[in-house]
Amino acid sequence: MKSDAAISRQDVESERGMTFSAGPRNLLTDVAGIHVGNADDARLKSGTTAIICEKPATAAVQVLGGAPGTRETDLLEPHNTVETINALVLSGGSAFGLDAASGVQAALHEKGIGFEVGPHRIPLVPAAILFDLINGGDKDWGRYPPYRELGYRAANAASAEFAIGSTGAGAGALVAGIKGGLGSASTVLPDGTTVGALVAVNAMGSVTVGATRHFWAAPFEIGDEFGGLGLPATMPDDASGLRIKFRETASAQQNTTIAVIATDANLSKAQTKRLAIAAHDGFARAIWPAHTPFDGDLVFGMATGANPDPPPVEAFIDLCAAAAATMARAIARGVHAASPADGDIFPAWSNYR
Repeated sequence: MKSDAAISRQDVESERGMTFSAGPRNLLTDVAGIHVGNADDARLKSGTTAIICEKPATAAVQVLGGAPGTRETDLLEPHNTVETINALVLSGGSAFGLDAASGVQAALHEKGIGFEVGPHRIPLVPAAILFDLINGGDKDWGRYPPYRELGYRAANAASAEFAIGSTGAGAGALVAGIKGGLGSASTVLPDGTTVGALVAVNAMGSVTVGATRHFWAAPFEIGDEFGGLGLPATMPDDASGLRIKFRETASAQQNTTIAVIATDANLSKAQTKRLAIAAHDGFARAIWPAHTPFDGDLVFGMATGANPDPPPVEAFIDLCAAAAATMARAIARGVHAASPADGDIFPAWSNYR
């Protein structure tokens, strides 16, 4: 049994906290075994992002929004048989965007990648979509929507380096008052474990404090990765007020923030789901309000197992905390990186005053 002095020293060390650092790219792909590709159409103001696993990865999902749009998410539940997947898809286009997963599946099938059943290989590609149909883009695409081809292009473009901001699944994203975007961030824990987040930010709520340019995620910022403004010196009177996208119109249902949280740790399917649950706290830290009835807020969890030793309980607690902080940073980075374009109905953060 430890002495009182030893326990006291341990408590002091715990209270001092733990500092995290970003990975070399500050992207989801700092997690070994993952590549990401984007494809989008400027006229459409929409696009798709493909997350490709070099080897099958353990996966799970947690949905906390009230209006999700998904494909193949049931197989990710811990009590179901298949443990691993080959890719994930985040897409614009509302329900039309679910076609993007077919394009990613086709690209993987051409490469002979997939779940082996007898002589067949079936690529397992869960997907989630956000609503970006009414954002100033031309959605008159004719008989078939373009998302299958966008998914195919995104899968074939997948690499360790990829753009954030107004690209891929974030190409047409909006939040309250400003453009949303595709964001990503990574964290390296003191034990060397890496966690990364990728998120298409299209929330009903606001990512900034009141009418200011300060991000709600500011306490978690590393360096000046999304402007370095910190929180306001004095919180504005409207900080707790609800800024809701399209609140006065029927368009208030046009939202959803969809994301991936991934790690190189060796996690079970149940632990991977717990990681996805923890990452939702990053939504709540970066968006006000989050998880509304008209958001389809969803987080996919992934564990590549590139770091083969399962984490002990204490390390898993740190990993879950890092997941939330990394997700909050990724949300702010996506909005910060958004760029203005012709036909926009909201300004980019860079033009917002």
